[in-house]
Amino acid sequence: MKKNILIMFSFVAICIFSTSVYAKPPIIVKMAKGEAKVTALQGSAQAVCPGQKGTKKLIINNLLKAGCEVSTGDKSRMELLLPDNSIVRFADNTSFKIMQVDARDSGKRDVKIFMSIGKIWSNVRKSLGGKGGFEVSSVNAVAGVRGTVYRMDVEDDKSALVKVYDGEVSVAAASGKKDQQAPVAGPPKPVAGPTAVAGPKPVSMEEWVYIVKSMQQIRIKADGQAEEPKEFTEAEDRDAWVDWNKSRDGKQ
Repeated sequence: MKKNILIMFSFVAICIFSTSVYAKPPIIVKMAKGEAKVTALQGSAQAVCPGQKGTKKLIINNLLKAGCEVSTGDKSRMELLLPDNSIVRFADNTSFKIMQVDARDSGKRDVKIFMSIGKIWSNVRKSLGGKGGFEVSSVNAVAGVRGTVYRMDVEDDKSALVKVYDGEVSVAAASGKKDQQAPVAGPPKPVAGPTAVAGPKPVSMEEWVYIVKSMQQIRIKADGQAEEPKEFTEAEDRDAWVDWNKSRDGKQ
């Protein structure tokens, strides 16, 4: 009996040793300061980036940079890690463009993502020293923060909904719509290389700006007019998309 037990333990030890010897090391992809990395992907997503021919099917650990136009497929979800360790996630049938994704050793960052259609969830790391900005925009609105959790939904008619879960978000009317070079809905198409971008322009006082606080939402109509911010509850907001994001946030 003792002999059989000894043989069994020896076999288990050999199996464990063999596994440790032949196990493949994890793949580590380094991320530069001007890149975003795909850290989670359910379903499918594809992208077209400057200097790239045709459409690239995305997989985990792929790197994206400024100028990349991305779309997610049916029943798909994707998560990106940004250089400052902020996280953005995208629901299915979402099209967006990475306008800028910079982070420097000084703590300054400049992140801009343009949403053509679909849903984005942003978990923004507090900027070191309060330098730089983080903006998610659509045709009709720009939502800017320095450290918070919020989402933006953009519909087919270009109306948008911004919901804030933690912190505060400044939501303003988008100016210079024709200069944003928004991606069209559907699969991305090849894009030209980097070009010069016009500098900031004076903003008319007729344009609106709202500060949306935690557990508040603001709706922007298709014509660009904004409703007053109002509160929402966790119960009325809950769905599979929200639950998945909160679960992912809890693991960060």
